[in-house]
Amino acid sequence: MNLNLKEKTALVCGSTQGIGRATAMELAQLGANVTLMARNEDALRQCVERLDDSQGQMHRYIVADFSRKGEVKEAIENYLRLCPEVHILVNNTGGPSGGPIIEADPDQFLLTFQMHLINNQILSQAVIPFMKSEGYGRIVNIISTSVKQPIVGLGVSNTIRGAVASWAKTMSLELGPYGITTNNVLPGYTKTARLNAVLEMRSKDQGQTVDDLSTQMEQTIPIRRFTEPEEVAAAVAFLCSPAAGSINGVNLPVDGGKTESL
Repeated sequence: MNLNLKEKTALVCGSTQGIGRATAMELAQLGANVTLMARNEDALRQCVERLDDSQGQMHRYIVADFSRKGEVKEAIENYLRLCPEVHILVNNTGGPSGGPIIEADPDQFLLTFQMHLINNQILSQAVIPFMKSEGYGRIVNIISTSVKQPIVGLGVSNTIRGAVASWAKTMSLELGPYGITTNNVLPGYTKTARLNAVLEMRSKDQGQTVDDLSTQMEQTIPIRRFTEPEEVAAAVAFLCSPAAGSINGVNLPVDGGKTESL
């Protein structure tokens, strides 16, 4: 199986913690040059120093806040003037705060749409010309199992994640002829800061301890535990590899089997 990413360059968003960081580390271990993209420069610098460079890789970072309109576009354009090669794009951004959808401020939908779909579009438009010239490209969007099964209490997230999934499917149809695949990885309950925030929110709403809620949630998962960020990262890395060249336009849950739809 060809998992070798040597001489490939990957751009990984939201890569200073959780699934994004684990993905960056996995891609580096497969030989890729990795460029991290997030808003905290100190955290970016620390993460770059932890990436595997045993195969002569060159790792970099880009500072950009996905919540600031225009900043991502300026940042990627400046980066590509110096380093135009991007074979792999991993779109990953933290989700919005939860709550009933009917109580959500309309501006929250607009901000979340900007942070997820619009920024994905900006980054893809910037890197796809090079991917086309190479006849090789991998776009992987880390979304959520809510694409298949909406999650109660995460109305804004459910709505925007679904839009991103439709965007990605359309991309897969248009870009496939150029050797570029577009896929979505759908994490379930994963041990990240995002899960901790959801647990805290539900703890306050339901009057239960976080530990009790964690136990209850784990019992709804067939493997009876939360997913590790590294397990999601392994799925992302496989989809980025030459071995996954015929996998295109799919939504892949990495959730221990919790999603009940086919």
